[in-house]
Amino acid sequence: MRAPVPRSLNSSANETGIAANFRHADSTLAARTRRAVQCLTRIDVVFTLQGPVHAELLIKKSRFIACVQPVEGRVQAREIIAALRDGHPGAAHVCWALMAGGQSAANDDGEPGGTAGRPMLEVLRHHQLEGVLATVVRYFGGVKLGAGGLVRAYTDAVAQALLGAALVPRVARRALHCVLPYDCEGMARRELAAAQAQIEQVRHEAQVHLHFSAAETDAPGLIARINNMAQGRARWLA
Repeated sequence: MRAPVPRSLNSSANETGIAANFRHADSTLAARTRRAVQCLTRIDVVFTLQGPVHAELLIKKSRFIACVQPVEGRVQAREIIAALRDGHPGAAHVCWALMAGGQSAANDDGEPGGTAGRPMLEVLRHHQLEGVLATVVRYFGGVKLGAGGLVRAYTDAVAQALLGAALVPRVARRALHCVLPYDCEGMARRELAAAQAQIEQVRHEAQVHLHFSAAETDAPGLIARINNMAQGRARWLA
């Protein structure tokens, strides 16, 4: 007949097993938390630049002059690109990539398709940048680099410029258009000021049209407060 195991030994074994289960649960939770934080970082946090950054590369006698700078949108980006063309009349190419939400775009400026603008845009995306323009002016040195060499050159030029960049967290904003009666305008403006919304335009027609932007995270609450304040008389247009 098998001898009974003393109670103290059974308790010790059980406690050891329970402790191991807790440690496993803790490590699993920690791992899930880390993954969740990483996902949130990838999705929610974007940056812009504190100011312009520059780099210059010499590759097989070709000069690649890179600049990455903060911009408000495509209009400002076009002005910068036009000024670069005027400032470098002897350049073979002025390639660029703009990361600005729905206005994002890239241009190879005569280089083989997909060898300049798109790789530059990918560098900006990799760094989680928003509201920035990357430009690379190329002076041709007489030696062809091939498609792969061009991709590496334009990628490296932008990446080198970003090495010393000071990143600034950028808050995603939502553009809103609210139409409401005149007697609600003052209260609506106070709500906008409290939420640090930026008023873009105000039109006084049959009713007041308020065009403004607010932080994406604040927008739902702000809309609800204005709707409540206006007692259902506020309208929201696209």
